[in-house]
Amino acid sequence: MLLLSSRPVLAQTDESVRRIEDVVYGRKFGMALTLDLFQPAKPNGCGLLFLVNGGWLSSKSTPLMVTIRPDDYRVYLARGYTVFAIVTSSQPRFTIAEEIDDVQRAVRFVRSRAAAYGIRPDRLGVMGSSSGGHLTLSIAARGGPGSADAADPVDRESSAVQAAACFFPPTDFSNYGSPGVNGAGIGPLGGLQVAFGPLALTPAGREQLARELSPINYVTDKLPPTLIIHGDQDEAVPLQQSESFIAKARQAGAPQLELIVRHGKGHGWGDFWRSEEDILTFANWFDRFLKNL
Repeated sequence: MLLLSSRPVLAQTDESVRRIEDVVYGRKFGMALTLDLFQPAKPNGCGLLFLVNGGWLSSKSTPLMVTIRPDDYRVYLARGYTVFAIVTSSQPRFTIAEEIDDVQRAVRFVRSRAAAYGIRPDRLGVMGSSSGGHLTLSIAARGGPGSADAADPVDRESSAVQAAACFFPPTDFSNYGSPGVNGAGIGPLGGLQVAFGPLALTPAGREQLARELSPINYVTDKLPPTLIIHGDQDEAVPLQQSESFIAKARQAGAPQLELIVRHGKGHGWGDFWRSEEDILTFANWFDRFLKNL
C-alpha cells in the first residue's frame, strides 16, 4: 500500500518535495519491509538509498529507535536526488545477516522500479551511519547480479550500487580494534550480542560470524567509489575499522576511496546527519560519482 502525502514535506528552494510513504519492497515471515520515497521537484536522475539503521535497529517512526527524519535529506533533495529511506528488519527478532539481505532486496527493488521513479538504474548511491554504515559497506562490497531464473522479477535485478558514503562503520569483526580481537557480539559490541544471533554465544560461532559479516572480507577492485567519515576518539567503533577497510580496498585495487578523520570526535558528534561540513562532503561525493559520471 502506498500512502501519498497531500502536502509538501520539505522546502526545496521554493518548490515542494513529494513523499510516498510505506512502499513495500519485500516481505518475510508475513512482515512487510517498507521504504519512504522522497521525490524532488527537479530530479537529476540519480537515486540515494538512505539506510535507516543504528545498533541494527530500524523503524519508520518508533521512539527510541532510529527513524525516518525527512530533514536529514534536505541537502540531497535540493540537488535533485531522489531519496529512498530504507527501513530494514531489526534485532532482537532479526539478525545482522538478515538485515544485509534486506538491503540487497531494497537495492534490487529500487532498480526494478527505476523508470517509474524517474531515475537511472545505473545511478544508485547508498549511505548510512554506524550499523547503517556497516550495511552500507556490505552492499557496496557484496552487491552484484541477481538470479536470472528467480521467480520474483525483482530478484533478477542487480544489487550493485555505484557510490557509497557512511559514518563510522564496523568493517572487520575478526580484528575489532586490534589484530585477532573478535568483536562479533562481544567486547564493545557485547550489548548488541542479540543482533548477531545465537552463534555469537560460542567462540566458534563468533569466529564464523566475524568472517561472514565483515564487509572487509568481500572487498575487490569492483568496490564502487567509497567515502568514510570517522572520529579518532570513537570507543564503540574504533577508527581502526575504517582504516583497515580502506587499506584493504586500496590493496585490492579499488580506484576511488577516501577516509576523512574527524579529530577529537567520538561515535557521532551532535546531530551529525545535519552537520553542514559532513553532509556537504557526502553530497559532493555523490555529485562526483553519480550525477557527474
